[in-house]
Amino acid sequence: MGVRAGESVDLPEWVVIELRRTAAELLGNVSSYADDMLDYIVEGVPEASADDDLRGLTLGSCSSNLEAALSMVRHGIDVSAATAPVTALEHARAMAARGYSVDVMLRFYRIGHAYFSERILTRVTDFVPDPALALAVVANLQRYAFAYVDRISSEVAAEYVAELDRMQNRVRAARTDAVRGLMAGDRIDLGRAERTLSHRLTGWQTAFVCWTDRDDVDLARVGTAVGGHFGSRHPLLVPDGAQALWGWVSTTRAPDVTPEDLAPLADQIPKMVRISVGTPARGAGGFRDSHAQAQRGCRIIELSGRRAPVTSYAELALVDTMSGDLDLARGFVASELGALAVKGRREEAERRALLAVLDAQGGLAAAADELGVHRNTVLQRTRRAEQRRGRPATDRVAELHAALRLVHVLGPVVLSSEPGRT
Repeated sequence: MGVRAGESVDLPEWVVIELRRTAAELLGNVSSYADDMLDYIVEGVPEASADDDLRGLTLGSCSSNLEAALSMVRHGIDVSAATAPVTALEHARAMAARGYSVDVMLRFYRIGHAYFSERILTRVTDFVPDPALALAVVANLQRYAFAYVDRISSEVAAEYVAELDRMQNRVRAARTDAVRGLMAGDRIDLGRAERTLSHRLTGWQTAFVCWTDRDDVDLARVGTAVGGHFGSRHPLLVPDGAQALWGWVSTTRAPDVTPEDLAPLADQIPKMVRISVGTPARGAGGFRDSHAQAQRGCRIIELSGRRAPVTSYAELALVDTMSGDLDLARGFVASELGALAVKGRREEAERRALLAVLDAQGGLAAAADELGVHRNTVLQRTRRAEQRRGRPATDRVAELHAALRLVHVLGPVVLSSEPGRT
């Protein structure tokens, strides 16, 4: 339903005419009222006069809103036709750019409404001496003023939010450009890059990648938890789509990224999230290299179906190096393991026993402790593994160890289904 100033069955026509005449008179002195309104607003919202530019925009908004509202009263224009003046929209953008909250900006309009009520409406008694009729006129104008302020404040609030979005998009774009420059190894101004990223590039850089197959996971919170684990309350976080996040932590000392040191972090990670952590390295080069490792770690984790919440690239480096060409890796495994390179529970048990012995440098007791079985069981499985392989474990030990490590991490990806097939 529209609202027009002076529109009421209870108001005599002469009152409406006088109201519009008064509005015309006030328009002739709108600059003075705007100055007065600015002083009134600054008392309640000091931020409106924080600097000369903002003070000028606040004054311009006062003037343009007063002029628009009084003109609409003068000509009997329905309040639904009101639109925010250009200066009011620019004022909203300036408030957003200076980091003021939307509530501070909207107080400008609430206090401006109070000014209108206190200063402008008092003129009603100058031409309506009857108290009851004056009250009816004031009530009508208040409804009109409220509807005008409600409409205009909604528009400027929307422009404020739009400006925040534009600012955030510019910040994201600048951060993305800086990250891409660092990733590409471009010659960039490190000081400027640090300011853009709010991230120090001179210390130890530890990169990590978080990802999930869900759309309802707060990866930013996960990234913050990772940063906190490494001693940084404000890690650099860069979204990579809706289901992945890149992160970096800058520290004065290289953090520990062994499985034992990462174990406490695993308890803070949602089950549907996986994290790959690169090796800490120094400076801008370390920023790039650690991230590249974290990315390569993602590939190995995805290939292997590894379910551990957090994985350090150091655990996967050997497998990553050997599995760039999967066909080559399968051929290597088949060549080194023979019939042991076959999917099956017995083969798996024998491979694990042989790997545990090699990890323990031949120690059966240590291997038994690692596997949680008897020493004799380890010995039996190792002998069967040698039989399947077709040669002793002492033959090409380095290659055997590497092949077993490949299978241990990648599993079926590098195994064949039947003996003799590669």
